[in-house]
Amino acid sequence: MGLKRNGSYTLNRKSKTKPNGKKPPTEEKKQYLETEYTKVRVVDFDLKELVVLPTEIDLNEWLASNTTTFFNLINLQYSTISEFCTGDTCQAMTACNTTYYWYDEKGKKTKCTAPQYVDFVMSLVQKLVTDEDIFPTKYGKEFPNAFDTLVKKICKYLFHVLAHIYWAHYRETVAMDLHGHLNTLYTHFIVFVREFNLVDPKETVIMDDLSEVLCAPLPPAQNHVTER
Repeated sequence: MGLKRNGSYTLNRKSKTKPNGKKPPTEEKKQYLETEYTKVRVVDFDLKELVVLPTEIDLNEWLASNTTTFFNLINLQYSTISEFCTGDTCQAMTACNTTYYWYDEKGKKTKCTAPQYVDFVMSLVQKLVTDEDIFPTKYGKEFPNAFDTLVKKICKYLFHVLAHIYWAHYRETVAMDLHGHLNTLYTHFIVFVREFNLVDPKETVIMDDLSEVLCAPLPPAQNHVTER
């Protein structure tokens, strides 16, 4: 995957410990906020440097490239825990104390299981990012007038998926030693949507405690997970 619709880091899916697949009980203490986990990343540079619009790049092209990248990476990250995210373990699409409902094209509100919701999200985003009239890849073809609105919609849904992974499947992610990848992906995503005001802060407030920890400047002696 290159810049034009691609990621900047890869996912090592090798597992050291096999998770049991059971949904962890809701707890006051959030495991993903513990220092031993938040300090783990797969890169040791400031991700804010990656999201700034280059002077020679069109804004819409930059948004398209990054949005498609995040779709691919978040879809991949979710796939690592998808076998544990079932209609039985996740009977609703939840994150913290929030339940997400799906709204179809006619505005009909539907409560669905988490895997159903994620499937709706990924199917919709896949349809949008592969539509040449919305995400053009051919030279000279213009982006639609409401392109930024579509990008905001996509980013909102992708945030829901990330939040659910942290809330309902973080233990499984840690068991597979993939929390460094998740932390890096989440941090990159948050600094991107903040840079271009793509997600309403009221939407992301449920994860603000994690965002502030992960988006803070890295200390000099930080220990990181590195790619091999």
